Amino acid sequence: MIGRLHHIVLDCPDPGVLARFYAELLGWPISWQQPDWVVVAASDRSSGLAFQAVADYRPPDWPDPARPQQLHVDVMVDDLDEAEPLTLALGARRLSAPDSAWRVYADPAGHPFCLIPRPSWAPPVGPADSAGSAAAAGPES
Repeated sequence: MIGRLHHIVLDCPDPGVLARFYAELLGWPISWQQPDWVVVAASDRSSGLAFQAVADYRPPDWPDPARPQQLHVDVMVDDLDEAEPLTLALGARRLSAPDSAWRVYADPAGHPFCLIPRPSWAPPVGPADSAGSAAAAGPES
C-alpha cells in the first residue's frame, strides 16, 4: 500500500451549495470550509467528499463524452517523495510540474488524481516506523 483515500473531489461552481446538498443527502456534516473548498465527511478526522470551485464550470452531460464526468481522487501518503516513485512504477504519469506544491498524476487510463501529505489528524498510512518522516499537513488538505 502506498497511500489511503483522502477525499473524492468534485469540481463545481459553488462548493458551499453542493456541499450542503451532499451533507443533507448523506447525513454528514460540513467538516471543513473555505470559499473555494468545502468538505463533507462523517467527522473532521475522516475522509469524505470535497467540493472545489472551478472558474467557467461546465457540468457533465452524461453520457456525452464531449462533456465527461469531473472529479478526482486525493490519496494521502506519509511522504510525498517516497510515494512518488512507487506511484510512477505502478503506471501513473505526473501531470504537475516537478517543482509544483501539488502532486498531480494521471492513472493508466488518464484520470487525474493527487498525492497529498497526510493531514496531522490522520493516522500514519504505512507502518508506524515510517511515520516519523511524514510531512503532515493541516486540516485543509
